[in-house]
This record gives sequence, structure tokens and C-alpha cells, in this order.
Amino acid sequence: MKDFDPRLTPARPDLAARHLEGKVEAARFADGERREVVDAQAPVRRSPASDAPLDTEALMGERVSVYETTEEGFAWGQLESDGYVGWLPANSLGQPGPAPTHRVSALRTFIFPGPSIKLAPLAAPPLGARLAIAREQEDFAVTASGGYVPARHLAPLENFERDFVAIAERFRGVPYLWGGKTAFGLDCSGLLQTALAACGTAAPRDTDLQEQVLGARIDPGPSFQHLRRGDLIFWRGHVAIARERETLVHANAFHMMVEFEPIAAAIFRIRAAGSEVTSVRRI
Repeated sequence: MKDFDPRLTPARPDLAARHLEGKVEAARFADGERREVVDAQAPVRRSPASDAPLDTEALMGERVSVYETTEEGFAWGQLESDGYVGWLPANSLGQPGPAPTHRVSALRTFIFPGPSIKLAPLAAPPLGARLAIAREQEDFAVTASGGYVPARHLAPLENFERDFVAIAERFRGVPYLWGGKTAFGLDCSGLLQTALAACGTAAPRDTDLQEQVLGARIDPGPSFQHLRRGDLIFWRGHVAIARERETLVHANAFHMMVEFEPIAAAIFRIRAAGSEVTSVRRI
């Protein structure tokens, strides 16, 4: 197991995914059962308890390979989008429906039970959630399950945004939430992953993994004067996105929200807290 990252490997001493048989040691192996996230968002925790730390979130329409469901109502599985492994509420998952056709392009939208915004919403899926749309009716897109979504809040799956920095900037003021990745709250790596996904770029969930694979390492210059919009600034356990040479956007626990900040001030403040920039990468 030492060669496998437990965040991305569905394996425990007592249970592992069938495809890992012969690669890891486990008491038993199981075939995954494909499920779909049916809630607007579902917490993915590191242990089967409602008060366990939040590692990430799965969004409506996302597929999950489930290897175990407990009597207490937790499902242990792996997200298909970024490979993250953890525990989800079993009642947030259902049998896969029709393949998604659209994604939510607004920070958050509503699903109504009928073609009226005066009705009580059934759900509030966030940016990046995926929906199967069967038809359009006036200003609404009608889901395969009969829900009504403002059509202006959706985009076909194949249509992507062009500027991931602009997506990140739209989250300004959203509260900081460790493990979060929606407009209700998100962390630094969740902000980056969500913004890149809106532009069609897949990214790992955590900062250390993002630093390993995203873009190419660059020399920002002694005063960071070579920075461009979209460059990624990494510290140990933190990432920020350059808006241009002078300012960045990041979700951070100092402001407790997504905020714009002068790059020099952020570097000075974080250095004073004991952390230096580990790399700057350009996508």
C-alpha cells in the first residue's frame, strides 16, 4: 500500500476494489457498483460519520463507484471525476439515470417542480453539476426526471468557458470551507479545480497533486514581475491564482473567504506565518 495514495486508491486492509487484486493486500475484494449523486452536493468524508472531516464534495450528476454500503447509511467509493476516495451519505446516491447533457454554468441554480419560479425549489445544484435535459419549455430546461431549471443557468457539456481566472473571480466573497467546492463554501484547491473544470480542464483535488501535474514550472522573477494572468502560485498546502502581475485570487483561512489580494502582501503575510512559495506554474 505504500506505493498507492490512499486518497486515490479504493483500498483498505479489509476491503479493496476488484481491479486492485494482486496489487494491494486486503481481506476481500469487491466489484464497484456505479451510482449517481442525486443531491445538489454530497459530502465526501474520510470516515463513515457525519461529523468526520470533509475532504471534498461530489456534485449532482457525478458518478461514483461504490464498494461498500453500511447499515448506518454510508457508502464508501471513488468519484469518477477526479478519483477521490471517501465516504458519502448513501441516500445522496441513486441508480444512474440518463447520461448528462448539460452542466450548471451559474454559481448556483434551482430545480423547480414546474415551469414557475414561484414554486418551492426541489434542489439548488451548484456550478459544475451535471443534468440530463430532455427538452426546453419557454425559459426552462426540463430534466429527464421532470424538473424545471432556468435555461440561462445551463450550458451544453461540450461548451466550456475560456477564462478560468474569471470563473474563480466570480466566487469572491464566498466563505472558506475546508473540503468545499461550491458557492456555499470552498477551499483553495476546490476553487482552482472548479474553475478549471468549467473551462474543460481536469485537475486533481488537493494542492500537492495539483502542483505535481498542472502546467509547467516557471521562474516568476525576483519580484514576481514575470507573472501572467492564470499563473498558479503554490505554497505548502495552499494555492492562489494570479489575476495579473499585481494581484491574485484565492480561498484562504486568513480572510475566511475567496478574496483578491496584492501578490506581494500575500507572499509577505504567508511567509510571516512560516511558509514560502514552493513553485509557480503556468498552464
